[in-house]
Amino acid sequence: MADTSKPRKSPHPLAKPGPPARKPAAKRPLPAGEQFFTPGATGFRRAVEQRSATVLVFLYQLPRWLVPVLLVVLLLVGFAVADWRGGLAVLPVFGFVAWLAYMSWPSLRPGGRLLRVALGTFLLLVALTRFGVI
Repeated sequence: MADTSKPRKSPHPLAKPGPPARKPAAKRPLPAGEQFFTPGATGFRRAVEQRSATVLVFLYQLPRWLVPVLLVVLLLVGFAVADWRGGLAVLPVFGFVAWLAYMSWPSLRPGGRLLRVALGTFLLLVALTRFGVI
């Protein structure tokens, strides 16, 4: 039986190839570092660091802009709304800042510690003001 199909033409020599197949986006690799945990940490600090490790890796895999934008939006809502809903918006920002301050505390100099305490105090006062405590 004879082949009645048309022979395939070779593409024109000046034809551009089609777009390459897209690979699924790979997750960002973790940054190189000396240690993930505080050396010699015991008790409560060690437990918090171990539980926070998965959260930190999860946050690292998110788009870089997502967490700061979310925190700024919550903080702006907390500043703009003068009732208890504004206080509720500030509490996650306070919790995130307090958590990061606790996690980074051993590696901070006194100036960095002072700034984190001042920021935490400010956010707590904003929340308490919105709840009508102060």
